[in-house]
Amino acid sequence: MGHFAYLAVLAGCLLAAIWLEPVFRVNVLRRWRRLLLTLLPVVVVFVAWDLAAIAAGHWSFDPDQITGIMLPGGLPVDELLFFIVVPVCAVLGFEAVRAVLRWRAGDEA
Repeated sequence: MGHFAYLAVLAGCLLAAIWLEPVFRVNVLRRWRRLLLTLLPVVVVFVAWDLAAIAAGHWSFDPDQITGIMLPGGLPVDELLFFIVVPVCAVLGFEAVRAVLRWRAGDEA
């Protein structure tokens, strides 16, 4: 499994959270534009941060744990996926709690 360890952890995170979508009807994936607008600044900031840390030699990745598919600047595609998957899981979790506790988000009619 070695080279797919990072992806396996991300898949596990996604599997642990994705069931919240249909069970609690949180509609996170259905409102994909809102999700995209939420993810965009997170991905941009953290990718820039990682690229700066990689360039400065402060951050590296174990080649035995990643797929080896590298993006410009030496960023592994696994890391980019991390910046997408983890926030999606967090939003799913938050929206599930909000649905169960019936918290209003302020945008309902």
